Order: sequence, then C-alpha cells, then structure tokens
Amino acid sequence: MHVYILFAHPSRESFNRAVLDRFTQGLREAGHSFEIGDLYRMGFEPNMDLSQYQREVGLDPTVPVPEDVRAEQEKINRADALAFIYPVWWSDCPAILKGWFDRVLTYGYAYFYDDNEERKTEIDLQKAIVICPAGHTVEHLEEIGIAESMERIMLQDRLLGVGVREARMEILGGMMPDDDTYRDENLATAYDLGRSF
Repeated sequence: MHVYILFAHPSRESFNRAVLDRFTQGLREAGHSFEIGDLYRMGFEPNMDLSQYQREVGLDPTVPVPEDVRAEQEKINRADALAFIYPVWWSDCPAILKGWFDRVLTYGYAYFYDDNEERKTEIDLQKAIVICPAGHTVEHLEEIGIAESMERIMLQDRLLGVGVREARMEILGGMMPDDDTYRDENLATAYDLGRSF
C-alpha cells in the first residue's frame, strides 16, 4: 500500500515529528511505501486567492487549478491511503492544514454533482488515518465533547464525504509541556498504527 502522509507542525524537534518518525517506521516494517507532505517545509500556501475562490463558487471544473493544488491532487491520486499527523490547536488542525483542505479538495475533483444532482468524487482511497497529539488527555477531550466534534469534522466532512472508504482518528492525549507521562505510550501507539495500517 502507498500512503500519502500530510504532516503539519512547524518544529522539526516537536513531539509530532517523533510521532511521524515512529508511524513511518511502522509503515516501513509492514512493507508499505509512503510519501510525506510536510506542509510547513513545503511552504504550502493555505490561503485561497480570489481566482480560486471564483472557480469554486462558479462550480466550473474546466478552469485550471493552481500548480501547487494540482501537485497535491497528483499525490493523492498516487496513494492508496492517506494519513494526517498534526497537533490539536483550538480543537482542530493547524490553519495550514485547514487551508490544504480548502484549496486541494476542489470542485470537480473532491466533489461534483451529476445530472441527477447526486454528489460524486474523483477520489478513490481505501482508507485514512488521522493522528492527533493533544495536550489534554483523551478522557478530558471526550468529557467536554471536543473529541467527538474533531472526529465529526475531520472524518465525516473532510474525508468520508470525498471518496475515502474508511477513516479513523487516534488522539494521542496528555502531551502537556514538560510532562512526559504519556510520551512513550503515545509513541508506541504511533508505531503500532503504522505497523498495522
């Protein structure tokens, strides 16, 4: 299986980077290939400009997409599965990844409507996994309803609605600054997620 991994964290020394390393180690040992889209290192532009906005609201798939968007769509097309690794910031992904969804999942590619007004997609992926290191514990995020809202937005709206057949989220909680209580356990989970993907 070939996996396209979207990674969104600005620091190369972050816990998120360690999660990426352990996840890819697991993928490699399971015999999978992968490509990493490190959005910060790529300098990915998250802001939709006026011409792309007009293309989207005009529902005109014949208008060309920007080159960086086309390149990301080609990476998705080469993949059998997607993986996302990012920190939980204000109950969601970093803005750069939100902008990736805004710009890359375009009309005519991620969604369009046939003559019967039925929603269709050009994306065909076996599965996706979303791995989110978070400061709060999973139990706390579940108790206050944030975990459910994160899953609903990321899995239901952004993935399962656009051609991903199976998607799951794994929150690696308890990663408060200067508290390594859950570090080893979470890194082991990241490895296991890659190994069993």
